Amino acid sequence: MATAAELTSPRSPRAVAARRLARRSARGKERRFLAEGPQAVREAVAHRTDGHSTLVELFTTCEAAGRHPELIAAARAAGTRVTTASEEIVTGLSQTVTPQGLVGVCRFLDRPFEELVAAGPRLVAVLAHVRDPGNAGTVLRCADAAGAEAVILTDASVDLYNPKAVRASAGSLFHVPVAVGIPVEEAVRGLADGGLRVLAADGSGDRDLDAELDGPAMGGPTAWIFGNEAWGLPGPTRELAEAVVRVPIHGRAESLNLATAAAVCLYASARAQRSPGGCR
Repeated sequence: MATAAELTSPRSPRAVAARRLARRSARGKERRFLAEGPQAVREAVAHRTDGHSTLVELFTTCEAAGRHPELIAAARAAGTRVTTASEEIVTGLSQTVTPQGLVGVCRFLDRPFEELVAAGPRLVAVLAHVRDPGNAGTVLRCADAAGAEAVILTDASVDLYNPKAVRASAGSLFHVPVAVGIPVEEAVRGLADGGLRVLAADGSGDRDLDAELDGPAMGGPTAWIFGNEAWGLPGPTRELAEAVVRVPIHGRAESLNLATAAAVCLYASARAQRSPGGCR
């Protein structure tokens, strides 16, 4: 292990190129994004895209390399370029208040929508008009935990590779197949044609989640549409779904935030699908 940083100038071409990935336009052009911290880097090392490690380059401080020798070794074994860099460079790539000394440059992960539908998913989360990257990442994490086989971000939603979204996913970005930039009408039509019942989650829905769970349909393949944090789902999007379902509020809370509501809905489907007569 090197005892001194190999890369010390923030103006070096590699440092500048990596720093540009903080901007959406640069990410889209290069089809690369940044993943920060040991958990995200570990998941990126293990993930493969088109036969290659998803992790293209790993910037690490000497201190972080000393704390995570197994991670550095795994990255090198996967063919990733590992660069020990100065604190100034790594901190410049970081988007957190307390940088952990590890920042990876990763290949984009999204896959064609048609490919995801053809795989026959039984539980799908569709993020329509979701603008907050932290919420998008958290819903992705919830979908992963509930056993969803796909997550769809519509063309009106936030960039999946925003650093806040990547961080909020807590590594789940590398677990669940994702499609991005799909018009919501196309997503709903394709999922319905693929045999999934499409439900919209909205606090003003005319169907109650508890009542849905009492019926047989919740055990079948299901796609949930989740909307904007502030104003929910617009009318035209609600009309695309087979039903608009609300999570019942039994206490005095005015509402649930997006990620909490998504977790409740996805786990309701997961339980129904694993019950007798369910599709799993």
